[in-house]
Amino acid sequence: MATAARTPASSPAISAHTRDPAPQVYLVGGGIASLAAAAFMIRDGDVFGQNITILEESGKIGGSLDGAGSPEQGYVLRGGRMLESKYLCTFGLFGSIPTVDESQTVTQETLRWNETMKTSSKSRLFRDGQRQTAPRFGLSEKHILTIERLVVEPEALLGRTDIAEQFDGAFFHTDFWFMWCTTFAFQPWHSAVEFKRYLARFVHMVDGFDRLRGIMRTAYNQYDSLVRPLRKWLDERGVRFELNTRVTDLGFKAHDGKKCVERIAVLRAGIAGEIAVSPRDYVLVTLGSMTEASSLGTMEKAPVPGTKQEGGAWTLWETIASGRPEFGRPAVFADHADKSRWVSFTTTLHQPTFLRLVRNLTGNVPGEGGLITFPDSAWLASIVIPHQPHFIGQPESVDVLWGYGLAVDRPGDFVRKPMAECSGREIMTEVLGHLRIEAEAATILETCTCIPCMMPFITSQFLPRAKGDRPAVLPDGTHNLAFMGQFCEVPDDVVFTVEYSIRTAQLAVYGLLDLQLKPPSVYKGKFDPRVLLKAFRALHDFAK
Repeated sequence: MATAARTPASSPAISAHTRDPAPQVYLVGGGIASLAAAAFMIRDGDVFGQNITILEESGKIGGSLDGAGSPEQGYVLRGGRMLESKYLCTFGLFGSIPTVDESQTVTQETLRWNETMKTSSKSRLFRDGQRQTAPRFGLSEKHILTIERLVVEPEALLGRTDIAEQFDGAFFHTDFWFMWCTTFAFQPWHSAVEFKRYLARFVHMVDGFDRLRGIMRTAYNQYDSLVRPLRKWLDERGVRFELNTRVTDLGFKAHDGKKCVERIAVLRAGIAGEIAVSPRDYVLVTLGSMTEASSLGTMEKAPVPGTKQEGGAWTLWETIASGRPEFGRPAVFADHADKSRWVSFTTTLHQPTFLRLVRNLTGNVPGEGGLITFPDSAWLASIVIPHQPHFIGQPESVDVLWGYGLAVDRPGDFVRKPMAECSGREIMTEVLGHLRIEAEAATILETCTCIPCMMPFITSQFLPRAKGDRPAVLPDGTHNLAFMGQFCEVPDDVVFTVEYSIRTAQLAVYGLLDLQLKPPSVYKGKFDPRVLLKAFRALHDFAK
């Protein structure tokens, strides 16, 4: 009888049992940064979806890109992020992601939509019941010279200075400031470095800024247009989502002279547990949260302010950064809620009167005009009326608008209470007052549902900072760890954007996997003489 041949040690039959298990990827936080990182891991890093786990403390994916509610109870959007043509990381990612109905990619849908519905505000500012079309910036030569200086001045020289330290008081009464601060949510006490970055990053949009030309929107709210398609794509590839799972700490050990994550401490339904992490695995953490401790009011009640202890994002960053300066300084951003909070509101309309009146007052149909700001408002309030429907499945008989106020501690002009203490009914009363809608006000108030939202940390990423306050995406001296989101450092790019979160995710994935790939460069229009000339003319109100 012939004996069976001996199987060589290198044969597949043996190696299949002896090779190391595939690396696992753990993504802390369920916002757009983690969703994008999972997609880049699969698309560009050839990682199996089933080896990727997203750990999210809430019961819902999407982070700050949320959208919820119903026609009956009222829709809710905490915020809305603008897009523009130079968001190359965003369009690059979503060029690979089909829409929910799989008729095209999300990027194709967005670009085609904005060809159809170009933003062109005919009422960027609204004063005394009258629209202001293409308002003059009203800058002095001194203001313009300061803007030009900031664009070229090294960030190290600006340090932790704020915007108010760079300009005289008159600057904050110009229409340029009213338009700029409400488009991007700046306050005078915010970081001069961030203001400088915005000036440089959006220099190509200064010409046309009085009409919001160049600003792009998604076809629906960003949860429906961005998060839902991306979640579907990840689900189809086996990515695991562990919801209601709060990460409370990371355990480290030394590996080749570097800090290596070896465990992830979690709370699941209040029960403590751990996830073991090997040196071959990867951990990517979204630091902090703009929308941590958000609270909702009702038509009859104001939202109750929350604190950072109510969620896990800030606490986790504080815990892992303690004694590790290379992980940043979370207190710079998390301990000044009085300087980073404002109130947004979402109004569900069950009757067409309000949108008809606003169309007639502004000259814009829903979706065309962008922000309408009331510069004389004590709350410095603005509203946006998107194209309808704004939610997938929204009935034809229902409309939605969104708005916010930057000065939430000052009494209103028509409701003599601070915005932070106002119910939805009171907020809508203030809006109707600034629009000078009187005869139809009672009908509108009785047929709408306005839900206010207090966000204590919504502009915390704008607070004055210095080098080292935000950690690097790939912190020095670490082996298998990366940071993502609005509170890590990416030179030249601007926070409070979807683009920033996606860029950090791309940098994290490419760096950890040691891929020979780079995200597209940040657009730098300040080096284009044609762009600079147009911006120069616009700042001087030429041809207006």
